[in-house]
Amino acid sequence: MSDLDGFRQEVRTWLEANCPMSLRTPTPEGELIWGGSEVNFTFDDQRLWFECMRDKNWFCPTWSTEYGGGGLSSKENSILESEMRRIKCRPPQINLGIWMLGPVLLQHGSEQQKQQFLQPMTRGEVRWCQGFSEPNAGSDLASIRTSAVDMGEHYLVNGSKIWTSYGDKSDWMYALVRTDPKAPKHQGISLLLLDMHSEGVKAVPIDLISGKSSFCEVFFDNVIVSKENLIGELNGGWNLAKELLQHERSAMSKFGEFQLPTHFDLMSLVTDYMPEPRSKSELALFDKAVTAEMEERAYNLTVQRLGHEMQAGKNCFALMSIMKLVHTEQEKTKFELLLDAMGYRALGWEDSNFTEQEQAVNRAWLNSFSQTIAGGSSEVQLNVIAKRILQLPENKGTS
Repeated sequence: MSDLDGFRQEVRTWLEANCPMSLRTPTPEGELIWGGSEVNFTFDDQRLWFECMRDKNWFCPTWSTEYGGGGLSSKENSILESEMRRIKCRPPQINLGIWMLGPVLLQHGSEQQKQQFLQPMTRGEVRWCQGFSEPNAGSDLASIRTSAVDMGEHYLVNGSKIWTSYGDKSDWMYALVRTDPKAPKHQGISLLLLDMHSEGVKAVPIDLISGKSSFCEVFFDNVIVSKENLIGELNGGWNLAKELLQHERSAMSKFGEFQLPTHFDLMSLVTDYMPEPRSKSELALFDKAVTAEMEERAYNLTVQRLGHEMQAGKNCFALMSIMKLVHTEQEKTKFELLLDAMGYRALGWEDSNFTEQEQAVNRAWLNSFSQTIAGGSSEVQLNVIAKRILQLPENKGTS
């Protein structure tokens, strides 16, 4: 038996012994566990699974043990992920700091920053949010106006961010701020870490059409931020932002892989609402559902393949724009099909005449539109794909 075969057997045995049976199912909405200073568990098995994975140092399995990681090799991590998928383990926690900021800190942070910020991530003790978009700088990210003025020993931050996911529930934010207003817009930006509990920080939820307020607008009024919280070079934040956004798009692909709340069993639901025998129109809709199911399975296999390629040292970050584009558009198509199959049952909202699942599908359909905007709209992804992958020339316009 090879070392990897032995490791797989160890992982399999450990998961079977420690992952509760109740958490070997897709995650219903409302049962996601977010790491942070206040972790909310709805039942004891969630706490048990969280603590087991935390104490095993498998929140960040490939990170160095020096920073609280598991110290696994890329091949060992691939085995761990495949074994978790095999028994359909739910993720023990969701933590944007681990998925997005952590890799940037590992690459560009000082030793002091790594010690200060990575350890709490690996223990699920801090909840992070992202402060990039602004009211007048959405897709044109480099047009941000939130300022960080050098006051000698600290920065003074003023401005606002918008579409900040769970800003009202987060402990810290990684934010793009303008540190040189006279520099060209891509060159006067820095990446700064802000304590969301600081005086002068106010997060206001934004009501969405789906009825869920995960997005916030965050206001900064003379917020004092230590200079030690500057990541990388002063005014060098744009390149870090591009790198972080690739990690974000990679992270968004995990929502399909881990069967998070956007996941519904398409074929099962379609079959439930369109039992045989089917009319011609129902057969046509059923064929579309089969196609969507095949595309989703192909997508998940491609995610796994890209993971193996990255573990082998291949730079696949640019391809994450393709994955983000494909996944969010697939999700939107899937819910359109579900609504067509469910008919009037898809109109459920907060009515006792409709099941919780029917109400959840309705909300998920509305939310699927926001996912084609979050993390860079589909149109932005197409531009990134054209420039960075296909290397097409920019359109200078026609006379």
